[in-house]
Amino acid sequence: MMLEDLYRLLRSGHVQAQGVVDTITQPIIVLDQNLCVVTANNAFIKTFKADRDDIQGRVFFELGNGQWDIESLRQLIGGIIPRAAAVIGYEVKHDFPVIGQRTFLVDARRLVHPDDNSANILVLFEDVTERQRHDAEMDFIVSETRHRMKNLFAVVRSIAMQTETKGRTAADYRDTFLGRLDVTLRAQEISVSNTPADFEALLRQSVNPLGAERFHCTGPSVQLSNSRIMPVSMIFHELATNAAKYGALSGQDGEVHVTWSLEDGPRGRVFLRCEWREENGPAVTMPEHKGYGTELIQATCAHVGGMVELKFHPEGLNAVIKFPV
Repeated sequence: MMLEDLYRLLRSGHVQAQGVVDTITQPIIVLDQNLCVVTANNAFIKTFKADRDDIQGRVFFELGNGQWDIESLRQLIGGIIPRAAAVIGYEVKHDFPVIGQRTFLVDARRLVHPDDNSANILVLFEDVTERQRHDAEMDFIVSETRHRMKNLFAVVRSIAMQTETKGRTAADYRDTFLGRLDVTLRAQEISVSNTPADFEALLRQSVNPLGAERFHCTGPSVQLSNSRIMPVSMIFHELATNAAKYGALSGQDGEVHVTWSLEDGPRGRVFLRCEWREENGPAVTMPEHKGYGTELIQATCAHVGGMVELKFHPEGLNAVIKFPV
């Protein structure tokens, strides 16, 4: 029910007016010219945990040990109301002793009785605390989603632009692009949890399903921070992709062995040293030109402050990767 509806109902003096007001779920109170409580509905009593007998006839600002003695509310009722017929949506924030921090929108109107021309004040309270909290949460979620989508599109564009097209069929380009995009999205899912990622689990996820059963890992438990999840995933996915196309995983008997350890580095930093070793695959020769995969691995490793050494042994590729953790 709106303030004007209440005003017309109470001004009519109808015998059922008070009963109707008591059914309204919003707290309502009526004050006389001296700002003493004439009546309060059930919602007011319940919301502010008041006793009807204790508030009847008392000055409004003395109720509840002065919990309503709020400067902004004093200005509204004591100053604004006498000069205006109504005030709608006046926001009051206060830490109430009994119900805690609350935000109310206050509607108030002078209520002139037709019989004796006395002027009371009708005050209606709407608790918007939860609504404002919900709105703030939604604003944050929308803002965060927009930010993440913008970053994700930038990553997708970067993958698309940096995936080489020369000498490739459309199907080959598609498969390469989707493979890189898939590992990127899986790394994103891990990083948004804001918790460290286990290196071995991330390593296996980056390689899977490219010959997972012929992929062997050995090393201590290492936790990677969020900033390392994406680049590490891209590095090892690229190594696994190359192994599946040209290296050990392209044959039936080939295997990949990955071992790692922690080493002390300069300025007290700790480095992860990881060795990628391919065995029992086709003979390997030094490539005539540095491919995009090699460039991606080297550039990504450098981006996180590390280095990579690629050795094309005849029996299989050997890569040594080091980066700070």
